Amino acid sequence: MAVVIPAYNAGRHIGRALDSVLAQTRPAEEIIVVDDGSTDDTAKVVRTYGEKVRYIRQENTGAAGARNRGIKETKAEWIAFLDADDEWLPDKLELQLTHLQRNNDLVWTCGNFYQCWCNEERRQLAREPGLLEQALGDKEISESYFSAYVSGVYAWTSTVMVKRKILEEAGLFQVGQLRGQDADLWFRIAYRWPRIGYVRAPLAIYHRGVANSITKTYAHSRIIGDLVKRHLRLSAECGQLDKFRPCGSQMIQVLIREILAEGRMDEIMELVGRFASILPFRFKAEMCLRVKCPRLAPFCLGVSGRVKIFWRFIGGFFKKA
Repeated sequence: MAVVIPAYNAGRHIGRALDSVLAQTRPAEEIIVVDDGSTDDTAKVVRTYGEKVRYIRQENTGAAGARNRGIKETKAEWIAFLDADDEWLPDKLELQLTHLQRNNDLVWTCGNFYQCWCNEERRQLAREPGLLEQALGDKEISESYFSAYVSGVYAWTSTVMVKRKILEEAGLFQVGQLRGQDADLWFRIAYRWPRIGYVRAPLAIYHRGVANSITKTYAHSRIIGDLVKRHLRLSAECGQLDKFRPCGSQMIQVLIREILAEGRMDEIMELVGRFASILPFRFKAEMCLRVKCPRLAPFCLGVSGRVKIFWRFIGGFFKKA
């Protein structure tokens, strides 16, 4: 089993990531760091680990190119991923390998993790037990990655473990995809192998707010928009459009709400128009109101919410009656 770690100007954090891999209760057979053209002391830090870590340097191509290089440099059957600014918990590999032994027909798996705002000394579980119960029931496998995704249980890259041959057959990471290159690959895998394992225990820590992150830099809405458009086409070609469509809709809704929170109002209606066919009517109406009548929107949406609650109450009353 090999671990692939892409790194770009990660000198401040790469030691933490490597220490977490070397501290595993079930050791990795190979640790590969692909330095994607760093200009800081990333190389110096990695080389202090000697033969424990294989260091590879390449010209800057982005996270996708760095991960692909790592995959190609190993012959391991199973490959796990870790971003240079995140870390694994000590029993990550042991929990996943035991999970795979129990479910030896799986070709990929992922798991829970902590989100950490370490400057604030605050962290929380990414997937709460109630959410996992709703998405998975009492199982540790989802029969459909698409339904799991819509339920909020999607694969986070630093917990993913996948067979090498599956990565190769799916086409590896999309070089040039500046954001969402991992989500892109997981959907391409799911079109052919939708069944995915999930370890409920936290396996890793996602450090938020890290500068120079190789995967957390690009935020332009068109990048995700183009990704969703491409997968609407790919899923149709694979006969999986009905399964992907709710995922694409959710991705665009999340993106628009992010843009709304940042006040980038000019991008919202462009996205609503571009993806009108997959967005719910209520969501489109809300966004139109927020953009066209921002002062009136809070009042109207507040009234709408109260009306909705009222009708739910009435409906529940008559059901009981």
